[in-house]
Amino acid sequence: MLLDGKRLLVTGVLTDDSIAYVVAERAQRAGAEVVLTGFGRGLRITERVARRLPAPPDVLELDVNEPAHVEAVAAELDTRWGALDGVLHAVAFAPPEALGGRFLDTPAAAASEAFRTSAYSLKGLTEAVLPLLDVRGGSIVGLDFDATVAWPVYDWMGVAKAALESVARYLARDLGSRGVRVNLISAGPIETLAANGIPGFDRLATSWRAQAPLGWDTGDPAPVADAACFLLSDLARAISGEILHVDGGFHAMGTALEPVAAEVVSA
Repeated sequence: MLLDGKRLLVTGVLTDDSIAYVVAERAQRAGAEVVLTGFGRGLRITERVARRLPAPPDVLELDVNEPAHVEAVAAELDTRWGALDGVLHAVAFAPPEALGGRFLDTPAAAASEAFRTSAYSLKGLTEAVLPLLDVRGGSIVGLDFDATVAWPVYDWMGVAKAALESVARYLARDLGSRGVRVNLISAGPIETLAANGIPGFDRLATSWRAQAPLGWDTGDPAPVADAACFLLSDLARAISGEILHVDGGFHAMGTALEPVAAEVVSA
């Protein structure tokens, strides 16, 4: 099987429509052993959702902005497995004042929080588990949203995603000699709990379906999850520093193939 014998840490599972949940499900069916993380009030929810997976995994508490949590997760994985084959980084957050078309009004503290949670945490988590990845080499996979352009209302989260892309490249540079790969998946919009917090998500999803030559189902995270499993597998052993677009081909098109509905254009 694709991930037979792999030991994976999967962050970002909150509900069963989370991309990370489907990654965990697909990874288990492909032979991997998985541990999830959750934190705060969402920890209990993650624990309940974990029971729906084919092999209900343990859930460790992890707030990526709390160094003590990061260190404790690394220590627990060391005790449990002594090695780690891969990590899914599916953590992102921007305060409401950093989204919604208020880019010029966003205070520095809100922009800093978006950067720290959504970008710097990739470095912090990777650094903590690096001794475990060093044992047999491994793969870090992060979830991205195309940061090469400015999106309506995405604002400082877009800036944070641009930072995430840069952090991934620098990590790939520094960790390649240690057999550790670092890649991102630039996913099309998926209807998740996190997406509900992005103003104008419905409009974005509509235009995406019109422009993606392969089409795009915002209710189906499986294509993104399958790509993540590929990058976590040995089939991707020579890939690092890459941003893999899993978006129905949207990123390669200059404009929609067919006109978007008039009511969307005028919204």
